[in-house]
Amino acid sequence: MIHRNGFQNYQEKPKKDRHRPPQPAEEEVPDQSGVRCLVHRGRLHPHLPPPPHQDFLQTRPNRNPSQQKKPKKTWLPNPPQSQHPPPIPLPRSRPQRPSASVVAGKTTIFLDLDETLVHSKPDPPPENYDFVVRPVIDNVKIDFYVKKRPFADEFLEFLSRKFEIVIFTAGLEEYASLVLERLDRKSLISHRLYRDSCREVEGKLVKDLGDLGRDLRRVVIVDDNPNSYALQPENAIPILPFTSDLSDFELQRLMDFFEKCEVLDDMRETVKEYIGKGNGDKKL
Repeated sequence: MIHRNGFQNYQEKPKKDRHRPPQPAEEEVPDQSGVRCLVHRGRLHPHLPPPPHQDFLQTRPNRNPSQQKKPKKTWLPNPPQSQHPPPIPLPRSRPQRPSASVVAGKTTIFLDLDETLVHSKPDPPPENYDFVVRPVIDNVKIDFYVKKRPFADEFLEFLSRKFEIVIFTAGLEEYASLVLERLDRKSLISHRLYRDSCREVEGKLVKDLGDLGRDLRRVVIVDDNPNSYALQPENAIPILPFTSDLSDFELQRLMDFFEKCEVLDDMRETVKEYIGKGNGDKKL
């Protein structure tokens, strides 16, 4: 069609954007339900059926298990309400320190076990022993035949009336706990310390009395091994090792000392005086 001005009447076509890629006539897009449909120039393809109903999609099971939402996992089966980890418990061998009202005014006596209060040996059984314990050590049950030192029962009974008694042994708990169950029938011993409470110094097991919550002025240790009290020798009363001598009177002699000694502000002075009179093991 020609206008009066001689120009042809035509509709102006939109300019193409050279930087924009051509759009396909048909493209595949997902709808809200996740079903992929062909779209023809912005509309659904006229030859394809309409998408399923919304309610049907909600009840239709998902055929792909990997697309199903899985609950998030945490590192704990049942997470606690608090995100802070629980407090680390103290080792079993560490004594629960009594309150000041219980310990106040009492001197603490640390006693060794083997060769101080008892002597034990494995098979074969000796001619003379008081009881047998059968601990399991490294998955092996071992029989130990135990002989109590003369006056051991009387010694514990006497000390319990005036002092706090703590057994401090370098023996394994599996063994020593069974011995103490038989030795301390009356529960006279306040606390028990085993090998894992010792310190290793230059390859030797040492019993550090300064790490046990007791005033060293009110502490005495009785032990046959000088290595045990190497850190606090001034608190130690050495004793001859007991093996099988039934005429041994070491514990009776110690009862006489503790009965007569005056409880001073610093027990180390009393121990020094006792050792200075020629008492105790000559190895000190």
